[in-house]
Amino acid sequence: MNKRTLAISGAAVAALGAAAILLPNANANPDETSGAKTFSSPVAVKLARSLAADLGDNGAGWYYDNANRQLVMNVVDEDSAEGVRAKGAVAKIVTNSMEDLKAATKTLSSDASVPGTAWSIDPVTNKVQVTADRTVTGAKWATLTKATDQMEGTVSVKRSQGEFKKFDGEEAAQPGDNGGAGAGDAAGDAGAGDAAGAAGGADDAGAGGAGDAGAGGDAGAGGAAGGEQGAGGAGDAGGAGDAGGGGDAAAGGLDGGDAIFGGGARCSLGFNVSVDGAPGFLTAGHCGNASQTWTSDEAGAQQVGTVQDSQFPASDFALVMYDDATTQASSTVDLQDGSTQEIGRAVEASVGLKVQRSGSTTGVTDGTVTGLNATVNYGNGDIVNGLIQTDVCAEPGDSGGAMFAEDAAVGLTSGGSGDCTQGGETFFQPVTGALEATGAVIGAGDGGAGGGDAAGGAGDAAGGAGDAAGGAGDAAGGAGDAAGGAGDAAGGAGDAAGGAGDAAGAGNAGAGDAGDAGAGAAAGAGDTGSDAGQGLN
Repeated sequence: MNKRTLAISGAAVAALGAAAILLPNANANPDETSGAKTFSSPVAVKLARSLAADLGDNGAGWYYDNANRQLVMNVVDEDSAEGVRAKGAVAKIVTNSMEDLKAATKTLSSDASVPGTAWSIDPVTNKVQVTADRTVTGAKWATLTKATDQMEGTVSVKRSQGEFKKFDGEEAAQPGDNGGAGAGDAAGDAGAGDAAGAAGGADDAGAGGAGDAGAGGDAGAGGAAGGEQGAGGAGDAGGAGDAGGGGDAAAGGLDGGDAIFGGGARCSLGFNVSVDGAPGFLTAGHCGNASQTWTSDEAGAQQVGTVQDSQFPASDFALVMYDDATTQASSTVDLQDGSTQEIGRAVEASVGLKVQRSGSTTGVTDGTVTGLNATVNYGNGDIVNGLIQTDVCAEPGDSGGAMFAEDAAVGLTSGGSGDCTQGGETFFQPVTGALEATGAVIGAGDGGAGGGDAAGGAGDAAGGAGDAAGGAGDAAGGAGDAAGGAGDAAGGAGDAAGGAGDAAGAGNAGAGDAGDAGAGAAAGAGDTGSDAGQGLN
């Protein structure tokens, strides 16, 4: 054998050896993404729920990979993985089944129920993530670690520098103290903040996926489609009254995130709802327990509502009904900058979902859902289950405030640790559960008649509900027209232009930030239309 033949033979052997090493590793890779498709968030949610139902006990949760726009499904065997890949999702073969993870949470509840702890199922790590705040020391830490050490591989523990607490605040604390742009305007704004903005923003009601309510687990949403707030809600500004007059505070309702006061506490409104046609709003249950009546001003002169139902600590939501049954409460969230976000439906949270939160202390902050079915032990027997865990920051006074994703309601602020300077964890009551328990629906609850059709980034709501296109909305039937950052509410509702609001014939809203009228909120609001339950991209 000559040298050339020997060299070729040696190279071939080396190549075969390399292949023998690489091929098994490639086949064993649980995160194989070759052939995986990219999805918008709503499409991913819809596909995930379908796959989860098909997988049954072979599935172990899922999450949305925002960076790569891919759906990751946890499975326990290769056969299940093949089925997942065939649908375009990433199959991740994991060790812990969902049954294993749920069993771990039950053990924690029975053996490690320590004040200052929280836990949730984290599909990204395929473990139950336990967080202990700075108060968990000594005997409490020993109790916790004794339980978690026996579940190594299924449970992981981390420390938080903060202290878990409910985020209700004292009345003496002034909204907007910590960076909430315009948040201070919420206190004492009788009708809440953006009387004209409610009109201007109403036209883009549910532009993203309007008429799609109900799918994807929108429990209790009552089929409320995004378009219902168009013509009906736009006229709300006209009755807003004079914020300083003390008599018409409830006429225009409040927005999500606005300050509410009761029993020495300051909280934030979550979402306006209706119950059998009567107007109300959702907030935190620990706020509802603090006072039977709530006002829009710290002095308590402008009472807006009375608690009808309050659930805490097992859950954390309260339903407050407006005292004035004629209140026209727009389905909007205060963005604390003079504009509002229309809310047309409620959706269930999913890990990886990008969200925003509006509250009367810190304004609007954003982040990501990091865990589901979380349990938080606030101490003194206040243990809340079934919460949404996030990396969104919040502070005292933000309790009850709205967590939302574009035009979809997601959660009500409960509590957490940290602040908006250093960061931390915040937990939220799922809105879908609160709606189902109270029989409330988001907004006017007209079932989406003429609710609209969202396609290609623009939504058209028939029947005068509204038309949102290219960042400008046109609400037919005199509901309102918002264009170029300025809103014009016809029929004497008000005229907001250049960032200054003047409600003609209706009194000065007094908010000082009524002008932007939510203009441009419709821009890109329309989703791909691929998921009937969400309009999220």
